[in-house]
Amino acid sequence: MSDEQGRFCIGVVGAGMGAKPHALALQSLAKDIAVIGVYRRDPAQRAQFCATYGFPEAESYEALLADPRLDAVLVLTTPNARAAIVAAAAKAGKPVLMEKPVERTLAAAERIVGICDDAGVPLGVIFQHRFRRASLYLAEAVAENRYGPLEAVSLTVPWWRPQQGYYDTPGRGTLEQDGGGVLITQAIHSLDLMLSLSGPVDAVTAMAKTTRLHQMETEDFVSAGLEFANGAVGAVMATTANFPGGPESLTLNFARASATLTAGNLTVRTMDGQTITEGEASEGGGGADPMAFPFDWHAAQIAEFADAVLAGRQPLSNGHTALNVHRLIDAMMRSAKAGQRVTL
Repeated sequence: MSDEQGRFCIGVVGAGMGAKPHALALQSLAKDIAVIGVYRRDPAQRAQFCATYGFPEAESYEALLADPRLDAVLVLTTPNARAAIVAAAAKAGKPVLMEKPVERTLAAAERIVGICDDAGVPLGVIFQHRFRRASLYLAEAVAENRYGPLEAVSLTVPWWRPQQGYYDTPGRGTLEQDGGGVLITQAIHSLDLMLSLSGPVDAVTAMAKTTRLHQMETEDFVSAGLEFANGAVGAVMATTANFPGGPESLTLNFARASATLTAGNLTVRTMDGQTITEGEASEGGGGADPMAFPFDWHAAQIAEFADAVLAGRQPLSNGHTALNVHRLIDAMMRSAKAGQRVTL
């Protein structure tokens, strides 16, 4: 394992639209992490991607797995193409870092996590919002119980995706490829971040609809009431029908303060009169361009994953933490379909 410079070696599988921030992140990490091969089924698109970012091509996934330098596989395919890729990596004893969601359904996601568990290989899942500076600051405050018990939560994801150029793309917004709409494809990032700070949800009452702004199989608007295991209550609104799109916002109301994360920025207001701010100016990908965000968060997560593998520990965002958000999304959609409260 590792290359002649002693760097952690990653092989990349998949190089579509979502691969750009990963490629930029890997370029920025080149001192410590090396890309030893990129495999994409289309040879011309694979060659173009590798030429753009200066990465070597892999002639096949099998050749990539057989490379003695390989330390881990980064899987960037669509959710419906993941199971066999992860199974092959696990069989070869190679740790896996993969894009969200784990799979299209909760049951399929549980199978993938089980495959990695059975093989004893680490599984990391890309939820880069956890790795924003403001998110890390608030996570530390929550871990220290700095502001007292959590009492209420409000999450808003007011995003926009156009029909032309986004939902008209074959497979986009379908159950067969994506597994769902705004929840599993867009809001999943904010929901995962929320759960990492709030703890688990016990029950949900939700509504999910497709607005007349889109022609698609799955939902583009969801609202839900949440009951948390720690006794807090909450509300969620997520949509891709809010033109021109705005930043997601998560507010946590504690006994002694309120904390609001708006994209990459945090404002904490304490009841004794303090105002604390943390974060950086950034776009969040809430508008028509889903890639309009920096790659720094991806770089931080990839670096943390590599460190976890080398240290023999689970990465911060792993298969089991990802299952928490999958279970919440599954419960929200079941509640909306049944028109009643659902317990997790």
